[in-house]
Amino acid sequence: MKRTVQKALGYAGAAVFMLAFWEGMSLLLHSPALPVPFDAFAQVVEQFDKLVPQFGYSALRVAAAMAIGLLVGAPLGLILGRSRRADLVFGPLVFLNYPVPKVVFLPVLLVVLGIGNASIIALIAIILFFQILVTARDAARAIPAASVLSVRSLGADRWQVFTQVVVPGAMPEIFTALRIGAGTAVAVLFFSESVAGSTGLGWFVFDAWGRVRYSEMFAGILAMALLGVLLYEAIELAESRVCRWERAGR
Repeated sequence: MKRTVQKALGYAGAAVFMLAFWEGMSLLLHSPALPVPFDAFAQVVEQFDKLVPQFGYSALRVAAAMAIGLLVGAPLGLILGRSRRADLVFGPLVFLNYPVPKVVFLPVLLVVLGIGNASIIALIAIILFFQILVTARDAARAIPAASVLSVRSLGADRWQVFTQVVVPGAMPEIFTALRIGAGTAVAVLFFSESVAGSTGLGWFVFDAWGRVRYSEMFAGILAMALLGVLLYEAIELAESRVCRWERAGR
């Protein structure tokens, strides 16, 4: 309870600071492209019936992409981290593709999967897949040999070592990759929805910008910020449930 109150107060303080900064910059620049916060929040209320379904579309796309990236990337990364042979064969392939900016494949995805959910989800999932895979691989390789030997000395087989030592040891790093990936996912979501979609918050923001409705545009930006915060907090909550041992001393 105390931690929840402290977090709420932290968010409130940060929100006050950002709104004050926003207000100051708006008054300083005096540009219609940067409306005062009151006008943006007024548009949130006015456009609420339109924002809610767009928020839902975006949230479902990000959630699906993150689930795919996690369920595919984490196991493969753990296997590469613990199998020298697999890492020698597939590691170079991963690291040849990892530095390539995956957004360049959006035109290919649009041709193959068409405009809409499939191409948007696929693009975000591909980006998160590589981030999670590399993090899981490095986390698995960093498991102390003494931890593995102590479990093997008790008669554990390879599967038990993997599930009882490697997976728990790597989970905190995987959750860190997910938290970082949440911000990346929302950024890619905006880009992909504005190019490959006709629904979602990215499309809402881009559409308002095209109609020179800047207050409405910032209402969409606020909704995207809320989506990012909710994703981050959902990952934090999941980590607190899955990695109880890590947070017991905090």
